[in-house]
Amino acid sequence: MNKKLLFASIALSLCFASCKDDDSSSDGKKDNNTYNKVELTEAQKEEIYAGGKLGTTFITSGSAYEQPTPACDQKFAAEFKLGQLQFERDFTETPNSAFPGLGPLMVRRGCLYCHPSYGHGKRQNSYDATKQGNGYLLVLFDKSDNSYLTSLTGMPQTLAVAPFKAPIDEKKIKIEWKKKTDEWGNKFDDGETYNLTYPEVTIPESAFYVPLESKNGTLTIDQVGVRLESTIGVIGVGLIDAIPEDSIIKQYKDYEAKGIALNPAVWNNGAMKMYSSGDDPRAEKGKYVRRFTYALSRGPLLDGAGANAIWNITNVTRENRRKHYMTKTYAITASKDKDVQDQFYEYFPDEKKTGDVEKDIFNYLMGKDEDGNKVAAEMGNKEYKNFMIWHRGLAIPAARDLDRENVQMGRKLFREIGCATCHRPSWTTGEDDIQDPNNQFGNNDMPRYPNQKIWPYTDMVQHRLFMENDIRTGWCRTTPLWGRGLSKLVTGAEDRMHDCRAQNVIEAIMWHGNKESEARWTVEKFRKLNKVERDAVVAFINAI
Repeated sequence: MNKKLLFASIALSLCFASCKDDDSSSDGKKDNNTYNKVELTEAQKEEIYAGGKLGTTFITSGSAYEQPTPACDQKFAAEFKLGQLQFERDFTETPNSAFPGLGPLMVRRGCLYCHPSYGHGKRQNSYDATKQGNGYLLVLFDKSDNSYLTSLTGMPQTLAVAPFKAPIDEKKIKIEWKKKTDEWGNKFDDGETYNLTYPEVTIPESAFYVPLESKNGTLTIDQVGVRLESTIGVIGVGLIDAIPEDSIIKQYKDYEAKGIALNPAVWNNGAMKMYSSGDDPRAEKGKYVRRFTYALSRGPLLDGAGANAIWNITNVTRENRRKHYMTKTYAITASKDKDVQDQFYEYFPDEKKTGDVEKDIFNYLMGKDEDGNKVAAEMGNKEYKNFMIWHRGLAIPAARDLDRENVQMGRKLFREIGCATCHRPSWTTGEDDIQDPNNQFGNNDMPRYPNQKIWPYTDMVQHRLFMENDIRTGWCRTTPLWGRGLSKLVTGAEDRMHDCRAQNVIEAIMWHGNKESEARWTVEKFRKLNKVERDAVVAFINAI
C-alpha cells in the first residue's frame, strides 16, 4: 500500500472510530442514544473528505478550526505558522514592535476578538469591541436606498488611539433582543416548541463624532438604518476560492432558467453584472466573480474579506494599502477639534511638518504628507504573504458520524425537502490558478487545491428570507454549512445566521419560514416531518 492510500485508510478508520463512540455526537454533546450503523457507499465515503484530499483535516477536537490543509502543510508549514501569529496577536501603536501600526482608528485591535477560536462570532447583549467573541460589525445606511453612510467607513469604527476620538461612542450603542412569534405559534404540530429572537440596535445621535451623511446629503438619526452582521468562520476559504468562476456563473444561469429570483445588482439578463477588482492603481484591472461576504462584496481571496480585514479592522497599512481606513469627513472633523489639536504634536511629534496643526492632522489622517505622498507601509510584504498563506491554508474538518443511521436519514431528508437547493452540497475545484487582482502572488506562492470535490453546502448565490430587521438590502449569500457542527465544541456557542439570531439549527431553519421567503416551501416540508425526522436533519447538519 502506498503512502497516500495508507493515509486515506487511517483517516477513514479514525473517522469511523469516532463515529462509533456512543458517548458523543457530532456537535460534541453527550448523548445516551445508541444509533445503528450503516454501511456507506463509496459516494457517501467521499463526502467525509469535506475539503477533498488536499483540504480536509481529521482533527475534530477543540482545535479543529486551526489546522492547516494537507496541501499547505506539505509546502508552507513554516509560513502558515508565521501567518497564524498575525491572526492571533493584538496589533500595537508602538513603532518597531512585533505587530506595529494600530490605528489611528480601528474596528478591533486584532482578529480573534471577532473570530473566537477561528469561528463564527457569538451573540452579544451589548456592543464592546474589546470583548473576545464579539464578532459584530455595525451596518449603518441611508434607509431611503440602503446605501452606506459616507461620513463613516463601511465597517464603522468604535475605537481610536489618543488623542483621536472614535467616530461612534460604543457605550451608547444599545442592543435589545426582541421575541418573534411566527404564524405557527413557535410550535410544531407534535407540541415541540422553539424560540425566535432578533436584535434591534439603537444609537442616539449624540454617539456620533461625525455628521450623518450619505450620498444623498445630511441625514437625521431617524433616516439612518442600523443592523448587526456577525463575522463568519475563516475555515475552508481557500477551497471556496478554488471553485472555477464559470461554475459559479453556471449556477446563476441555472437559477435564471428555473425562474429563481436573483439579485439584480449582481445578475441581469443572463450576465454577471457586479464584479470586483483590485484597489491598487498600479495593478492591472481585471474582473472577478464575487464570492465572499454576505453582500458578495469580495472576489478572489487575495482581495477578499481577510485580505481586506487585516488592513481595515486594525488600520495597519501595507504596500498595496498605503492609506488609512478613513473618511474625509472624519479627517476634517478631527483636524478642527481643539482637543485633538492641543495634543497632536505631543503624540505625533514627527508629523509637525507644515506648522499648521489643522493641516498636519488632516494630512496624517488621510495618509499623506505635505507633498501628497502616501504613508509608509506598516506591514511588510513578507508578513502579508505569510498571513495570506495561513488564510488560504486553513483546512475544513472532515464530516463526522456519516455511518450513523439517523445521520443518513437526515442526509436523505435534507435533499428531499429542498434544503440542498440553496445549500448545494458539493462543488469541484478547477486548476486553481491563483487570482490576485493586485499582482503580488502567483501559483508558487500559495497553497492550491486543484481538481478536488468539496462539500461546502452553499450555492454561492444570494437569496432573501424576509426576516424582521433583515440584513441590509435583504439579499444574503447562502452561508456554507461545513464545519459548523463543531462550533459549540470549538467556540462555546452554536449561534447561526448573519446576526446570531438563531442559537441552534432548529431556530435557523424556522427563520426561513416567512410567507415571502424564497425558502418557505422547504420550511413547510420540514414542519411535516415528525420529531425523529427533524432531529435527524439536525444531526446531519451538525455532522457535516
